[in-house]
Amino acid sequence: MFEKNSKRHVTFFALVLSVVCSLLITAAATGLRERQQENMALDKKVNLLRAAGLVDAGQKYGKDTINTLYDRRIAEVFVDPQGKIMNAEDPDVMHLYFIHSQDARDAHDFNNISGYILPINTRGLWGKIHGYLAFENDGQTVSGFSVFSHSETPGLGGEIESTWFQKNFKGKKILNSQDKFVSIGVAKGKAGNLSKGEQENYVDGISGATLTGRYLSEGIKNTLMKYEGVSVTFRQKQLKAKDGDPSHD
Repeated sequence: MFEKNSKRHVTFFALVLSVVCSLLITAAATGLRERQQENMALDKKVNLLRAAGLVDAGQKYGKDTINTLYDRRIAEVFVDPQGKIMNAEDPDVMHLYFIHSQDARDAHDFNNISGYILPINTRGLWGKIHGYLAFENDGQTVSGFSVFSHSETPGLGGEIESTWFQKNFKGKKILNSQDKFVSIGVAKGKAGNLSKGEQENYVDGISGATLTGRYLSEGIKNTLMKYEGVSVTFRQKQLKAKDGDPSHD
């Protein structure tokens, strides 16, 4: 064997140690991957339930409570531009979630849909903003908003994840007083300072985060324009069961 203090001995020992450490790190990462994926899935459910107003943003809930409530009240679906349910593999399908007023055991049961949730994925000042925007089943009134991922500056644009900001969205409208689509915007300052006709279409802005508000407003509008056909279907009360799919008359 090598002499204890020889260069070959030191090199061999360092090589073995590196291999052992690498194996330990790989094993730890593999063992934690499943738990990380479970935590990510649970966090997604929490934010969907929060947007739907089914859990309080300031309260913690157990894993079983979240999973049970999600399974009972939320149904993940894929639809065409008019809200007709499609297969996930179909081209040009859009992703959304139905909020059921009762058990959501059947995603094709349209008699108890109390609202729907749209995924929001938009640019921010420093990176992507991901969240969920929920609507009542009238197709125009916001029932909740949540942000689950962003790279905005803490204390400034990062306030988009705060409870006070997200609660501002509840009750806002995507139609103006003439029933024309205008989306939801983030005001430069207080929404109450805008004209009376604009106030229900804007939420209070964040001081020092004008660009974050602008990008979020643009992202929300682009998403709502994409899903406008679905919202129109809800507004016209034409979402119904027909051969297992919602469609127009």
